[in-house]
Order: sequence, then C-alpha cells, then structure tokens
Amino acid sequence: MPAKLSVNLNAIAMLRNRRDLPWPSVETLGRIALASGASGLTVHPRPDQRHIRFSDLPVIRNLIDDEFPKAEFNIEGYPTEEFLELCAGAAPEQVTLVPDDPSQATSDHGWDFRKHQAFLTDVVARLKKMGCRVSLFADGDGDAEAVKIAKVVGADRIELYTGPYGGCYDAPERAAPILEALGKTADAALAIGLDVNAGHDLTVANLPDLVKRIPDLAEVSIGHGLTADALEYGMAETVRRFCRACGQKV
Repeated sequence: MPAKLSVNLNAIAMLRNRRDLPWPSVETLGRIALASGASGLTVHPRPDQRHIRFSDLPVIRNLIDDEFPKAEFNIEGYPTEEFLELCAGAAPEQVTLVPDDPSQATSDHGWDFRKHQAFLTDVVARLKKMGCRVSLFADGDGDAEAVKIAKVVGADRIELYTGPYGGCYDAPERAAPILEALGKTADAALAIGLDVNAGHDLTVANLPDLVKRIPDLAEVSIGHGLTADALEYGMAETVRRFCRACGQKV
C-alpha cells in the first residue's frame, strides 16, 4: 500500500502569525488538503506558539471529526507536561515524539534511545493510555540496536528524520548513501514489528526514491516543501502531486 500523506500545517500557521489576522486560515487549508487526498494533518505546537497555537488544536480536531472522519490528526512535539495535556485534550490518533529543545527552529535529529529509554518508556505508556498511536523520531543512520530500544519502550512506529536526505537537493550524488542508511533503519524497524513513517525536507522530487527504497513506508509528514509548492500550484494540486509522488493514484 502506498505511503499516506499527512500535511504539516506549521508553515501555514507561521505565515498567519505574521499579522494579527486570521489568514491564511489553518482550518481552511487543512480542509482543502484533506479534500484533495491527504490522509491526515500534522501540527507541532511549540511552547511559544510561534506557529501552531494551542487554540488551533480543537479547530483541527473538529474539522477531522465533522468532515473527514477517516483522516488522522498527528501531533508532534517534545513531551513536556504541557504537551501531554494538549494531547489529552485533542485526542490525536497519533503522537510523534521529538527530542527538540524549545529554542530550536525545527526538528533536526532523532532520539538518543539508549540515553532516554526510561524517560520514553514512561511517556509512551501515558500516551498509549490515552488511546494514541506513538511514533518516535529516529535518526536514519542504520543503527538497528537503537531501533530495538524504540520497540522496547512501547512505540508503535518510528519516524525517520530525513533532513540530511532532503538536504541533498543540490548534490544528488550524496543522496544515495543517506537513502541506503534510511532504508537499513527502516528494514530493522519493520523486521521487529515497528511501522515506519518519514518526515523533514521531503519533496515531490525526492519522495519517489524514498518510497522505492522503503516500499512499506506507512506515512510521510510534509510541511515546508509542500507549503512552498502550494504558493506556486495551489494547495489542492500540490497535495495531489505529493500523493502521486508517494505512489498513490489520485
């Protein structure tokens, strides 16, 4: 089955937040994305609310429940108590845990599973009690032993951090070994029963090779590149282009 597309709304929210105005509307563009073939919506509510605001979460929850009940809400972030309370209130189908410092501009590395095993075990258990599927951000460096710890702590999935792969947009000769390391990480995860997501700097150009190397990829979460394309092609056509890059027939 082709990888599903979850549209990350953070870049849209960041643009909205440049003015004290309600546009561009996170809700409206989320609606267009889902109507055009996206399987879900992703947000990353940071403590300073510099893009997604806490008040956006019930709006997106209601949009999915009322109009797209087969779609999924994915909330990602570092598991502070505040973040866990947001998840409890928004009841996302999936929570993706990332090891971000609040000051980071964006996620840029996966968890050190060895160092944070006990911490993640506790957090994952709390989220599972809420009924959430849990995915853990992981470096795609081929470390099979680290992936095993992700399974031990109770995660359902890992999300491969594809930033280095996406960073090869102007040097494709560097992409092949990075792609193979991502593939080996995915192979190790799938072999022990973990599903695999991917995200960060994925584009229509680099997605086909990723899904070819990881044919059982469950989901990709894409925001920056997709939003940039939406300025050129419009949100509806952009979502269709990304779905086709995932191997979907739309």
